[in-house]
Amino acid sequence: MKEEIFVYFIGTAGSGKSTLTYNFQQWMSLRELDAITVNLDPGAENLPYEPDVDIRDWISLKEIMDTYGLGPNGAQIACADMLALNTDDIKKSIEAFKSDYILMDTPGQLELFVFREAGKYIIKFLNPTRSIVAYLLDPGLAKTPSGFISQLLLSITTNFRLGQSQVNILSKADMLSEKQLNLIEKWANNPEELNNSLEKEEASIYKEISSRILGLIEEFESQCKIISTGKEDFYGLEDLYTQIQLQFEGGEDLMSD
Repeated sequence: MKEEIFVYFIGTAGSGKSTLTYNFQQWMSLRELDAITVNLDPGAENLPYEPDVDIRDWISLKEIMDTYGLGPNGAQIACADMLALNTDDIKKSIEAFKSDYILMDTPGQLELFVFREAGKYIIKFLNPTRSIVAYLLDPGLAKTPSGFISQLLLSITTNFRLGQSQVNILSKADMLSEKQLNLIEKWANNPEELNNSLEKEEASIYKEISSRILGLIEEFESQCKIISTGKEDFYGLEDLYTQIQLQFEGGEDLMSD
């Protein structure tokens, strides 16, 4: 019996985590791959999919606000910390499906999962050796050199905090022009291209700090590669699946006996 693989979709608010979670499950379903979705955001509204396992069954953002007299932000923090208290229930619910792939849709605000201890605890409690982080870069923020670099730094920080295998994803890439997409992909594959573009940007008045940051990114070059994905025609999802297979199965598909 093969162990399930946990894929954690993590990124800043609006980067498209829920949409990618849904699209990836749909892509897998069309290929007769067994995958379930898990919503870890107690404050999620209007999800594009019906979660198979839903943290809202145990934690309600509205109830936390009413019970403790908290505003939305304070309640989100409280809910994030409460995630750890429900990991046993989450694990039992996941195990009941006996699925090959567990697609984990994390809270909308990145810091609620990455910088609170509950996020790291959940990964370790469920199955850290069979977990991978899919870090989403927002295309709207990635169009400028400084924006792209800022997101790479968050990606590196996420990797440092969670200590898991990680793949970077440029989500909603179909919202970019071909020229914009090609440029971002050049930046991801060639730090020198990124440096040249940064020097042309208005923010290059901060040359000293920029050069130091670029030096850091060059040291983590292997962690700065990206996979571009889009909603139309499941763009890029086969590349994501292949990366997951290479990480855990050495390229051997889970459909294989």
